[in-house]
Amino acid sequence: MTTTTLAVLVPLLPSLGAVTGLLLGRTAPGFVRPLAVLPTLAAFALAVVVAVRQGGDQAVDAATELTPTGSVPIELALHIDGFAALVAVLVGLVASCVQIYSTGYLRDDPRYPSYAALVSLFTSAMLLVVYSGDLIVLLVGWEIMGICSYFLVGHYWETPEARAASIKAFLVTKLGDVPFLIGLFALATDAGSFRITKVLGTVASGGLDHPTLIALLLLAGVAGKSAQFPLHTWLPDAMAGPTPVSALIHAATMVAAGVYFIARLLPVFQASSAAMVVLAVMAAVTMAGSGLAALAQDDIKRVLAYSTIGQLGYMTGALAVGDRGAAVFHLLSHGAFKALLFLTAGVIIHASGTNSLAAMSRMKDLRARVPDAYWTMTVALLALIAIPPFSGFFSKEAVLGAAEHVAIGHTEHAPGAAGWIVLVAGLVSAVLTAAYATRLWLLAFRGRGVEAPDHGRQPLTMTAVLWVLAVPSLALGLAYGPLPDWFDGRDLAPVLTTSVLGTGLALVGVIVTYGAWQHTRTLAAHTPLGAVAAHPDADAGLVEAEAIASHAPAYEDVAYTPDPADPGRLLLGPLHRHAAVGFHLDAVYTALFVRPVQAGAALVQFLDREVVDTYVRGAAALPRWLGEAVRRAQTGNVQTYVSALLAGAVVLVVAALLVATGA
Repeated sequence: MTTTTLAVLVPLLPSLGAVTGLLLGRTAPGFVRPLAVLPTLAAFALAVVVAVRQGGDQAVDAATELTPTGSVPIELALHIDGFAALVAVLVGLVASCVQIYSTGYLRDDPRYPSYAALVSLFTSAMLLVVYSGDLIVLLVGWEIMGICSYFLVGHYWETPEARAASIKAFLVTKLGDVPFLIGLFALATDAGSFRITKVLGTVASGGLDHPTLIALLLLAGVAGKSAQFPLHTWLPDAMAGPTPVSALIHAATMVAAGVYFIARLLPVFQASSAAMVVLAVMAAVTMAGSGLAALAQDDIKRVLAYSTIGQLGYMTGALAVGDRGAAVFHLLSHGAFKALLFLTAGVIIHASGTNSLAAMSRMKDLRARVPDAYWTMTVALLALIAIPPFSGFFSKEAVLGAAEHVAIGHTEHAPGAAGWIVLVAGLVSAVLTAAYATRLWLLAFRGRGVEAPDHGRQPLTMTAVLWVLAVPSLALGLAYGPLPDWFDGRDLAPVLTTSVLGTGLALVGVIVTYGAWQHTRTLAAHTPLGAVAAHPDADAGLVEAEAIASHAPAYEDVAYTPDPADPGRLLLGPLHRHAAVGFHLDAVYTALFVRPVQAGAALVQFLDREVVDTYVRGAAALPRWLGEAVRRAQTGNVQTYVSALLAGAVVLVVAALLVATGA
């Protein structure tokens, strides 16, 4: 088969598996799991073949006109460069691992057939985004992912948290998609085509008339899809869905789509220095804010969600300094270790038989009970912290090195201000990342919370996947050496200055957090739990962590005893209360948008009921009254009718005589 044919099959196979799985889910349930796993595995294998054939050389392009539009044509096009080839491999790997993992994680779930089909469709949509060479076809995959996320996040629709989270995810991302769509149309109008190659050709020749406006409109969509400030608030709440879904969304689909889109069209953004600075500021605020928020969360999945937001900030920061090679490199590395982090969290939750173990303050003695999750999560957290030689070190260092290169004025691809903004924020975020990752590890595996019921050994399909993902989490960072052609030939080797700074600051974060943990353990050991909870400085601690930071209910079958040794409270101090609720951004949005909309809806309802309906009721009243009068005249009494007839005849005779006399 040709490379083009294989590339077409990559997104097609999971979509066919989704349709077939939905059709056979009730009639032939035994086929559901093979139809979930095998098409996705086949798509992964074909993606690897396509990547090998592409080899990082000249992009593979093919197109056919999809439909005549009368103006700008829409084409079914492929554009597979080194970035697309590698990202498709990542999507196939993570999706395959998620499908295999889900066969054990959701083995007793009655809605597994629809879940598996939606995961396959989700995967197909992301692969369509990755391989598409036409912006409208890319938009189709972009929107399919949005609706799939709505259904998957709301999988446990019986719970109000899942219902609210799915609606919030859908609405916030759609809020960004409106300006995104306008930006696509404006871009195609200037370029005369939706084809990515033609758009980039127009940019190279200086043919864009409104580069800043177009770039900012597109950034709004990227901020929503990739959960960047200020449209990031949906992602932590989306943890109400099944944990494998979280792994898929955070590692290889949905949130990665926005970063990948900017990487595809980076010259469009580079045409506007203002847009690049805005992108840098957005990345910086996202990195710092998400790191602080992660340090205050009690739910392990919410910590990982804020971690994803921050790591996406690194990727957009790399794009803000004009280095899409570093951005995609970190996207690949992050995809491996973040999928591993979520799936290990799923093993921890599954081991307890209840979602409530997601709260880290409740965890106790998990190292011995889930050894596979312990060791693989340790590997993933070291990659997240960016400790060499784990993959996160090399990819994060590529971002910091690119920012330093721009900051000191060695490139014209991005403003120097963008370089300084990204560099400083990236170094600050390195400390925060190390702090919240260390805190997570200490509370999860060395915590002193409640003893959860032991539900036995986890299914092999779950634990085996963890070790598969541990390999790229450890070694993928070394890809900067043998795979430079896939990254525009960019040298991604670590730079001494930023390597020392980044690693040094990460170690500082680890040491300080460990010291704070030891200090809080010492205090807790000499203070009764009730006194700790009642202490005036602890009100933002034990109680707040339960009421605000954690969205998981208490154990149904055991008494809850929180672990007071939480270093996050000591490190954040008075800021903890605000960081635990995402710095009240949801409250701000409620005041600025939700309440005015509700007030407007109430006003419209009042006007409709009290004003419009009054006129409608009034218009109906007169005919009703006339009808009532006529109805009363219809008595059914023949004598009454004859009397009325004679009276009428008399009146007519009298009237006729008067007329004749007058004449």
